[in-house]
Amino acid sequence: MTMTSVGDIERFDTAVASADTDGAIDVVEDLLRLGVDPVTVMVDVIAPVQARVGRRWQDGTWSVAQEHAATTVAVSALEAVSRATRPAGGARGRVVIACAEREWHAVPAMIVAGALRAEGWQITLLGASTPTARLSRYLQDLGPDVTAVSCSVAAGLPNARGFIEASTTAGIPVLAGGAAFGPDDRRARALGATAWAHDARGATEAIAGLPTVVEAVPALPAEVTREVAALRTAHRDLVLDAATHAAAAGADDPDRSLRDALDQAMHAVTGAVLTSDERLLTETSGWTSDVLRARGHRDADAIVHSALAHALRDYPLAAGLVRRHWPGATS
Repeated sequence: MTMTSVGDIERFDTAVASADTDGAIDVVEDLLRLGVDPVTVMVDVIAPVQARVGRRWQDGTWSVAQEHAATTVAVSALEAVSRATRPAGGARGRVVIACAEREWHAVPAMIVAGALRAEGWQITLLGASTPTARLSRYLQDLGPDVTAVSCSVAAGLPNARGFIEASTTAGIPVLAGGAAFGPDDRRARALGATAWAHDARGATEAIAGLPTVVEAVPALPAEVTREVAALRTAHRDLVLDAATHAAAAGADDPDRSLRDALDQAMHAVTGAVLTSDERLLTETSGWTSDVLRARGHRDADAIVHSALAHALRDYPLAAGLVRRHWPGATS
């Protein structure tokens, strides 16, 4: 099988960085004409360049507008590759793929959709930030064999749980994936997913081993359910309280980067309470530190830790996680 090269990635990266849609499509179509497998183009060229796009915003090199423009180009290239995918054999069943509500990163779900289509699955791709009620309607109308949920940011994890509840109540197995689920299946299992996949190739392997029918996912512990519900209801007020505390402590925020970082941090705390996985805090703290330091904030870990500890003082599970696992404690 023809493989891609570093040069192919760099050509695609140049087109994406220049917001050159035609150039990006030319790169992927050239690879397809050379006989490169469409899944290889998606996983080994488009996906790593999209990761670069995110890092450029994270380290302050790019603006939000540049990130959005580059993602639009990547989506156009993905659509071109998707048109070239052909099932390897007869139809194997139907998969509904959706991004959890509050998850706006649709590219990973598109890549998984293309990989599964190439393996013979019929795909219904619902797209970014799909409400749970909409997913439920599709489950009733289509009766898919599998539900696949994509979640790249912690804000989507509670809604991913809603997807899993809706799907397994109907007896349909759930395949979970995306950066928010972490490096292994711990969070996916905690939320009740039937299986987890690290990437698109892993998804094609995992889906083949899923059971035909599953039981409804059991309820989460009552104290977890109560605190997660309270955190979600109060989210905006908690972020505002944390930001006010940080400002009073002397944190300067000329570009609202601190408020945005605290918003993501608060979602991570909620996700950690929900999944009982403290690693979500250390992962997110690394991201918030990079974002804030790139935008001129010193002592980013201590600022965020103090602000979270103050805002979450009345939430015992969340406060305990922050105290034990968020870097930057001054004591």
